[in-house]
Amino acid sequence: MAKLVSPPRIDQYDAHTLTVEQAEKLLEAARGSRLDALLILALTTGMRRGELLALRWDDIDFKQGLVSVHRTMTRVGGYGYVEGEPKTRSSRRRIVLPGVALEALRVHRIQQEQIRVHVGEKWRDKGLVFCDGYGGFFSPDMVLRRFDKLLGEAGLPHMRFHDLRHSAATILLVAGVHPKVVQERLGHSTIAMTLDVYSHVLPSMQQEAAGKIDDLFKHS
Repeated sequence: MAKLVSPPRIDQYDAHTLTVEQAEKLLEAARGSRLDALLILALTTGMRRGELLALRWDDIDFKQGLVSVHRTMTRVGGYGYVEGEPKTRSSRRRIVLPGVALEALRVHRIQQEQIRVHVGEKWRDKGLVFCDGYGGFFSPDMVLRRFDKLLGEAGLPHMRFHDLRHSAATILLVAGVHPKVVQERLGHSTIAMTLDVYSHVLPSMQQEAAGKIDDLFKHS
């Protein structure tokens, strides 16, 4: 009989995406804080929280302006912090970094080195880009607490950290970046997934496309 009963429908989470102006407010509130560079990277790459917290300096090619994503960090009860493979094969990717992200990472590395010198022998060198005060894994709960605090300071509504990923994709699509490029930056397995998740952006893109076509043919 149980097979005849349909499982309850799980409502899809309505993501809260930031506009460019709201993202700038958040980054302004975060300036100089522990989450400064982390939030810039989240909003300019669309990387997942676990991917950011597993990121190592060796994964960043400052000369080429690239970041390689090939691991993620999660916390498992009874085991602590666990590193593993990214969510899917397509999640293993290389992302071209904008200048603002590269500069933020350079400043962040200098600040981290100053902390390392101050801590001395207590420093645990894991090569992590975003770490706690002693070089170990940055607690996801701590990230969320600091993130919530910054949202309040910026006058922005509560949102999940994962919504920064949605914000990054939406900002790119609204700016006219090709969905295939957005798919590759996010690590989606197919472009259909990208278009399905961000279908709410398509009407504005359709309107923009119509406007561009009108500009091309209005003098004909």
